[in-house]
Amino acid sequence: MGAVGLGCMPMSWAYSTSQQRGDRSVRTVHAALDAGVRLLDTADMYGPFTNELLVGRALRGRRSEAFLSTKCGLLVGDQHIVANGRPGYVRRACDASLRRLQTDVIDLYQLHRADPEVPVEETWGAMAELVTAGKVRALGLCAVGARAGRGRGARMHDGTVRQLERVQQVFPVSAVQAELSVWSPQALADLLPWCEARGVGVLAAMPLGSGYLTGTLKPGQGFEPDDPRARHPRFTAEMMAANQPVVAGLRRIAERHDATTAQVALAWVLRQGPHVVPVPGAKHERWAVENAGAAELVLTDRDLAEIAALPRARGSWD
Repeated sequence: MGAVGLGCMPMSWAYSTSQQRGDRSVRTVHAALDAGVRLLDTADMYGPFTNELLVGRALRGRRSEAFLSTKCGLLVGDQHIVANGRPGYVRRACDASLRRLQTDVIDLYQLHRADPEVPVEETWGAMAELVTAGKVRALGLCAVGARAGRGRGARMHDGTVRQLERVQQVFPVSAVQAELSVWSPQALADLLPWCEARGVGVLAAMPLGSGYLTGTLKPGQGFEPDDPRARHPRFTAEMMAANQPVVAGLRRIAERHDATTAQVALAWVLRQGPHVVPVPGAKHERWAVENAGAAELVLTDRDLAEIAALPRARGSWD
């Protein structure tokens, strides 16, 4: 893969909703495509539904330039999110996504979360039928929550690996999406080796630490009430201040390369293997183009050693 993707979620859901503009988001997608970005990642739950509508509008006349990824399996209600992995629902969800995205095929269809009431093999089997029907080209799985099903001594992604082993018996997994960044590198220990050994791609979610690793966020700046960072343990004023050495280290490396801290953070993700694609979110053309440029940044052994020596990121749950 060896390139940077574009996470479309912030354009119409969750992050700083007062700054979301449909026309600007369309221009951002176009700018990303012009800069060489091919992977566009969305989900039916983002909005819900509005993000897919936006991506569909942005891809009018340019569908062939994009590798289009979307997700199913989560329903957004009033103040809650629930999983639905029933085969009938999966089929209906796919048809609805195809309509919103204005396309006749989805390149990568991902299971957002497994339904605890439905064997994951049944859900995956319904998704495999979509491939046979020509509505979907490949299937992916999103990592389960960081604290889901973890016992003493368990690694963060043990639950995800168990799911992968199960669904792999039904139909091949083409990609796994999981958080991976300089300040959240846990996937390197267990998930990436599993994927690499089987030729499975990795979509690195939140590779910029939800914006923190760009160096543009300031401790105590505050977030809009519906922004998930307002409740995140690493985004309290105290923890943002405590984690400044992580950003400072990236900034020192960026200055040596005449790059930005965000590009260094993304280049580090790209160095984790040719099967790894960072998928940073962006709402502005400038950021989408800047992120795409990270693919041209080659980190040295010295750079990588300095990043490895950075202090562990802290959160208020630690």
